Amino acid sequence: MADNMVQTDEVKSEEIEKTEPEPALKGRKFSWAKLRRVDSLHLEAGRVSHAASHGSKVSWITTLSLAFQSIGVVYGDIGTSPLYVFASTFPNGIDHKDDLLGVMSIIFYTLVLIPLAKYVFIVLWANDNGDGGTFALYSLICRYARVSLIPNHQVEDRELSNYRLDTPSNQLRRAQKIKEKLENSKVAQLVLFLVTILGTSMVIGDGVLTPCISVLSAVSGIKESASSLGQGSIVIISVVILVILFAVQRFGTDKVGYSFAPIIFLWFTFISLMGLYNLFKHDAGVLRSFNPKYIIDYFRRNGKKGWISLGGIVLCITGTEAMFADLGHFNIRALQISFTGLTFPSILCAYFGQTAYLSKFPDDVGNTFYKSIPGPFYWPTFVVAVAAAIIASQAMISGAFAIISQSLALGCFPRVKVLHTSAKYEGQVYIPEVNYMLMIACVIVTFSFRTTEKIGNAYGIAVVAVMVITTVLLTLIMLMIWKTNILAVALFFIVFGTVEAIYLSSVLYKFKQGGYLPLAFSLVLMAIMAMWHYVHKKRYIFELKNKVSSDYIRDLATNPNVSRVPGIGLLYSELVQGIPPIFPHFISNMPSIHSVLVFISIKSIPISKVALEERFLFRQVGPREYRIFRCVARYGYNDVMDEPKEFEPQLLQYLKEFVRQEHLFLASVYSERLTAPKRTMGTEESLPQHSTPRVSSGPILPVVDAQSRNSSNRLISGPIQGAEEEVQFIEKALEKGVVYLLGEAEVVAEPKSSILKKIVINYAYNFMRRNIRQGDKVMSIPRSRLLRVGMTYEI
Repeated sequence: MADNMVQTDEVKSEEIEKTEPEPALKGRKFSWAKLRRVDSLHLEAGRVSHAASHGSKVSWITTLSLAFQSIGVVYGDIGTSPLYVFASTFPNGIDHKDDLLGVMSIIFYTLVLIPLAKYVFIVLWANDNGDGGTFALYSLICRYARVSLIPNHQVEDRELSNYRLDTPSNQLRRAQKIKEKLENSKVAQLVLFLVTILGTSMVIGDGVLTPCISVLSAVSGIKESASSLGQGSIVIISVVILVILFAVQRFGTDKVGYSFAPIIFLWFTFISLMGLYNLFKHDAGVLRSFNPKYIIDYFRRNGKKGWISLGGIVLCITGTEAMFADLGHFNIRALQISFTGLTFPSILCAYFGQTAYLSKFPDDVGNTFYKSIPGPFYWPTFVVAVAAAIIASQAMISGAFAIISQSLALGCFPRVKVLHTSAKYEGQVYIPEVNYMLMIACVIVTFSFRTTEKIGNAYGIAVVAVMVITTVLLTLIMLMIWKTNILAVALFFIVFGTVEAIYLSSVLYKFKQGGYLPLAFSLVLMAIMAMWHYVHKKRYIFELKNKVSSDYIRDLATNPNVSRVPGIGLLYSELVQGIPPIFPHFISNMPSIHSVLVFISIKSIPISKVALEERFLFRQVGPREYRIFRCVARYGYNDVMDEPKEFEPQLLQYLKEFVRQEHLFLASVYSERLTAPKRTMGTEESLPQHSTPRVSSGPILPVVDAQSRNSSNRLISGPIQGAEEEVQFIEKALEKGVVYLLGEAEVVAEPKSSILKKIVINYAYNFMRRNIRQGDKVMSIPRSRLLRVGMTYEI
């Protein structure tokens, strides 16, 4: 049992944790003994490369190409909203002709304020090295302040090329105070985490509701030419399309990506031309709705009924969040060009045209879009509308996959297999288990609600809730990270917060008419994510408190009953410091260890990507002749988890590089000590000045002047030869094979725990754990090279 493990000296652990990662270590003094106690992970973290990020400058030709591609990936959802907005706004018909002008005025200013002003020109800049979404906002905050609930933060991670932040100056006290309050308040950290997983849950909910409302509204148009078809037939046709849509997800959107942009471009062309046709044919006077006076008149005339209708009007901005969530596939300029140049004017033309048509034919409000199509263009428009609805659904489903893969990096979602389906687009992933769950949910929702009006009631809550969360998180970023002028922050929060709060109050009014669905769905997802994260954190803290001391390794190496077998052993652990408590269980079950042993921790960093040359951090565990190493493999939430055939060569390549540089480092420092003036016993020796070579997996090499170098060549030649011998030993061990050692820890609540804690840990968590993919399947470890040992943690 883990209770019998020898605990590591906590003082030493805290001492390492507080060490600052200064690349040059200028102005610091250490004795030789203290130098050897410094964790080499902290030293080598200073050696980083400047990897290219999404923020890198690209040519205008590339930007325009990305802008065209974004049309098909990003704007399918907001582009298909004209299919159902007016039907959802006037479910009981139009009472007054001027109501059309009031609603059109609200639609216009909503589109100007939310997608255009807020997202295109403000929110897109709040990206995490080019990646967007609720999780990106949270990760941006985690990079600046230590608010992550899992205590696996290491100071060397701040030296990653995609992880750098400017330290706030003394003058910017406001940002520093907010940061300190967040770091010192567990309640604030918990609230921030819950808000984040609520936002991600709502976006995942969009992955269920978008296919339902888009496909159902598009297919409903067939009744114009086939009046014999009832609503039941429309529902069945929609379900068949949905099943086919989810069935082809495993092929990846990249396979049909080239057709997306032309189809959506054709869709925008259709709706804009039809909008202009209806506008000038029926009533160009609806352009008066540019005057916001009609909004005031609308609410005066309709009162509460007008406020309730906002729940339908807000559907005109569905899919706006996808613009931010899919930012990682493109860049800011590309999305700004595509939205302002095509999407925004096209949907405005569509809404103005429908308003003009309804001013002449108000009774057609239930199916405005298809009723307003000129006869010869009906079937081409119907085909393009169905294709656009499918593409809109595809984008949100892919977005749900991406968000769940990001949640895995946060440690708040059960382990699932994430398959990257595209070599071109980093964010395109496929998760089989989630795909089938979304498909079942879509089929149930479509059969249950049957009409776009009821689905729209549910859809509105999911859309607005994510926008409110984005506003709150972005306000925090503006205060703490951007250090924006307080008046500008107040203006942003008041304007957008007020508008979105009014919309939220309206959609919540329809809670009983279907609005409960996204909330119920989100609460279930939040419960799953929160329980998994809670136990994941408790398990990590348990391992941290019960990690094995270095004395155990020394005793193990001298134990005659434990043999060293040829080969390389890779023992996986979630600890990034120290030796996991599962290790002695391996020894007790198998009294032998491999000739080269590496403790590996796969660490998820709250940034989008980690450059390959910065991925692996090594240190020696015990004397060199033990050949036991510890490695931290760092991955961003958009990084691909490598297969063993790719992971093993990368790991061993950087391990050998570490061995070489470790020997050179020690030889250089030792030669400096010999050539330095003698000092009185007990005084500390200054470390030599350091440079920061751009190599990943070795300690920082000291700079030695020419005179010292000449006098120490003889001293260094020996370690160089010794390093090559160590490298050859590793290569020979590799020839004998690599074995993966996995610890399967069963987590149970302590006997004295509360009933709620026992239910969460013993039943809910363990149920999820038994019904998900195990670690070897997630990492695709060959079963022939896998050795597992189980133990029980009482937390």
